[in-house]
Amino acid sequence: MKTFVFMWRLIRYRPLRYFSISALWILVSVAPVIPGLLIQQFFNALAKSGYLTPEIWGLIALFVATALVKAILILSSGIMSNRLRFSITNLLRHNMLTRILEQPGAQAVPGSTGEAITRFREDVDQVDHAVDWTIDLMGMGLFALVALLILLRIRVIVTFSIFLPLVAVVALVQAMRKRLEKYRTASRQATGSVTSFLGEIFGSVQAIQIAGAEGRVVTRFHTLNEKRRAAMLKDRVLEQLLNSTFSNIVGLGTGFILLLVAQSMRALQLGVGDLAIFLYYLAFVTDFTHFFGTFLAHYTQTGVAFRRMVELLQGAPAATLVTHHPLYLSGKLPETSSSLHSPAQRFDLLEATGLSYSYPTTGRGIEGIDLRIERGTVTVVTGQVASGKTTLLRVVLGLLLKDAGDIRWNGEEVSDPATFFVPPRSAYTAQVPRLFSDTLKENVLSGIVEDEGALATALHTAVLEHDITQLEKGLETTIGARGVKLSGGQAQRVAAARMFIREAELLVFDDLSSALDVETESQLWERLFAHRQGITCLVVSHRRAVLQRADRILLLKEGRLEATGTAEQLLRSSEEFRQLWSTESV
Repeated sequence: MKTFVFMWRLIRYRPLRYFSISALWILVSVAPVIPGLLIQQFFNALAKSGYLTPEIWGLIALFVATALVKAILILSSGIMSNRLRFSITNLLRHNMLTRILEQPGAQAVPGSTGEAITRFREDVDQVDHAVDWTIDLMGMGLFALVALLILLRIRVIVTFSIFLPLVAVVALVQAMRKRLEKYRTASRQATGSVTSFLGEIFGSVQAIQIAGAEGRVVTRFHTLNEKRRAAMLKDRVLEQLLNSTFSNIVGLGTGFILLLVAQSMRALQLGVGDLAIFLYYLAFVTDFTHFFGTFLAHYTQTGVAFRRMVELLQGAPAATLVTHHPLYLSGKLPETSSSLHSPAQRFDLLEATGLSYSYPTTGRGIEGIDLRIERGTVTVVTGQVASGKTTLLRVVLGLLLKDAGDIRWNGEEVSDPATFFVPPRSAYTAQVPRLFSDTLKENVLSGIVEDEGALATALHTAVLEHDITQLEKGLETTIGARGVKLSGGQAQRVAAARMFIREAELLVFDDLSSALDVETESQLWERLFAHRQGITCLVVSHRRAVLQRADRILLLKEGRLEATGTAEQLLRSSEEFRQLWSTESV
């Protein structure tokens, strides 16, 4: 899609507000036409009378009234413009975020998260300014047209010379278009690299300290920052160079025009009033010339911003970026349901056949794995490190796009696991849980309507009641980014409580007990099975306590299914399982 098509669809998102602001701003921009005519009449009248007559005082009063009306129009349009701009920017962010959330977890963001943040921030702001400047462009352009028609009646040659700098400005922008695009793209990419690296540093502080890699990390950061500085310097220098060139072109053009005006006055072809109106309009027309050049350069850079944002859509039509959706900027938010259960969603059987996936960078993964989970059973996936346990879970849930295989829920094929395996069908707790810098309560609820009984049950099942009493503000304690104020075991149990409160048909745990002591883990499983009769679980674990509870164990080795059965059966038949069992003391 072309840049102007994107912008037109954004304008149509709030057309009434956009064109209302445009009408107000056109009045603001065209308003100087009236003071110009008043100034012309003022000097002509003053030249004839030589003193302030009632007529001249009337012209002064009209001039002041015009200025007051203009100030009121500017204030009104400014207030309306802020709301329009907020709507447009957040529509873009809404559509990009919606698309990201539709993608499999491991492929939600192409490239680095820092690069994605740059697109959400700088690129959206770029578009915001471009749309807003179209309003200024219409107003200033209309004024220039009206001024042209008025001045043509006074002196044709001088009038046309006013617009000669505009031609030079447009030609210059067209000549520099490719370079503008190149420098803006490089600048945005360099900024994204720095942002992403900062995120990696903050998420790996402990690992960096243990490895003693502080010096290398700082050196790498300085290198990336230097690349960013150089890229941004080129971008800004070009932008400022064009801006100053526009000013110089306008300045030279103004000087040339004044020479023509002086010659016309000398030849008695212009009166004092005519000179006054020429000089008054000249300032506004030259401002339009400078602004038009700046807008063209900005428009070119806006095309880069749109292309970068479309890349976040990962294959979705480009029009998805500007699809209209409600934003609920005021009034009551729509109600959300805390329970989505229906008879059609009842779980009876999950089957997967021939599941395969290989990581593009290493070629490792899983190959040809079959899976069958019946209602009310506990299925455990186990194996040595890097045997493919987590990969299998993520492929089943759609967090990784399978290379081959079929997944069926109650006999029906699941075409899009990423959107299908969500509450109330399925709930998932990852090995490294994702928590947010919010209160503990909000991390558990995560958007569902609070039910005190259900919340208390979820927290009790997750063995969190004692931990909550030790926190400064209990459930209202803010746990920091990624739950930094919690221990590893507490973070896992908060994520488990978040899963339990949704009462999903299928619970999927990826090594939930890896950070728990034996006693806490035992309590969690006992409470879970006591609270949910006939619960269905798919679990990654190597703990004996979990393996002994399993109705069926899938033993993986190097990405393949090595053996299946109960713990007793595998102890008799599988040397691989016996080795795994012997490494666990409980």
